Amino acid sequence: MAILLIQTAFIGDVILATPLIEVLHEKLPDQPIDFLLRKGNEGLVVGHPKLRKVWIWDKKQDKYKNLRRLSKEVRKVSYSHVINLQRFGATGLLTLFSGAKNRIGFSKNPFSAFYSHRFPHILKEGTHEVERNLNLLQPVIGEVSEPILPKLYPSPSDWEKVKLYKKSPYICMAPSSVWFTKQFPSHKWIELIAKIPEALQVMLLGGPGDKNLCDEIIQNTTRDKIFNLAGELSLLQSTALMADAEMNYVNDSAPLHMASASNAPTTAIFCSTHPKFGFGPLSDQSLIIQHPNPPTCRPCGLHGFSACPQKHFQCAEGIDTSEIPIPLP
Repeated sequence: MAILLIQTAFIGDVILATPLIEVLHEKLPDQPIDFLLRKGNEGLVVGHPKLRKVWIWDKKQDKYKNLRRLSKEVRKVSYSHVINLQRFGATGLLTLFSGAKNRIGFSKNPFSAFYSHRFPHILKEGTHEVERNLNLLQPVIGEVSEPILPKLYPSPSDWEKVKLYKKSPYICMAPSSVWFTKQFPSHKWIELIAKIPEALQVMLLGGPGDKNLCDEIIQNTTRDKIFNLAGELSLLQSTALMADAEMNYVNDSAPLHMASASNAPTTAIFCSTHPKFGFGPLSDQSLIIQHPNPPTCRPCGLHGFSACPQKHFQCAEGIDTSEIPIPLP
């Protein structure tokens, strides 16, 4: 019998599901573990040593046709447990029709009434998303009391790829985000870069769509030791680079969780969102930066917006970069 985990949301959500893989593999070493995620995120788990199979759902083309196909294929496997970390209807249907005796997920899913076990998903201060996810394991292995970090597994070739960037001390910065109001403004990144000692290299990270932003930042600095690696590295290669950085400066976005997955030093800058939602850094050496006296409209949402609803973006503009610690070379 095997266990299926489902998380088809964004990159960070997949990373925050990985502690379940670690715990299940430790407690039930003879039970194969499979993972179902959205197309585009499979690079996070390439070669994962504790996963048997990765199911990929293409949500951009023929979304529901692909879901029906997946549902039929998943049902053929006869999973003993299906654990759905997603809170939206489509994966609830997949869980329902999986044929698994034990169907587990969050009660916010509209099809959770048909689960064998369902758990609340409450955004309350002091509870991290990893803790909420680990609660889903109670029907399988009992309560998980100790904290578990996310975990990714860069391959030897991933480590080799980034080796040439590690010849001298460096920091990483991931200046972009899917959501504008989660993103520290580019001029603030430029201010922060100006404070970095020249002895430290600066590596700008991101996906292919972030290359122009990183180019813009570089064009407005006077540094020599700054590199635009946006779109040049895979997710796992970026994780391998962040692992040995003197510091990783990130938004409330996927690179924050990539840093947690390698227990890398992290400075997380929260603009419109709030760490009380439970998506903050988990590394041993981590720091949260936010407006000391934020506007009353913050937080304006869980995920952020494409523009500031109040048109002032003071939750970000009011952060003083001189208050952000800089590592010594």
